[in-house]
Amino acid sequence: MKTKQKTKKGAAKRFRVTATGKVLRGHSHKSHILTKKTRKRKRNLRQTGLVAGADLGRVKEMLQI
Repeated sequence: MKTKQKTKKGAAKRFRVTATGKVLRGHSHKSHILTKKTRKRKRNLRQTGLVAGADLGRVKEMLQI
């Protein structure tokens, strides 16, 4: 009898899955050294993005979906 696969908890905290199965992620580069970044750039970093198709398989495997 095999053991159950565990979800990678680090990944579970970083990604969200939508009802349609898309995986959302946050942006990096927004915690410090912000003075040299433009207002527009910082505003865009607050928005969530989609995980790229090339990475989607690995992320879904980590999330066990």
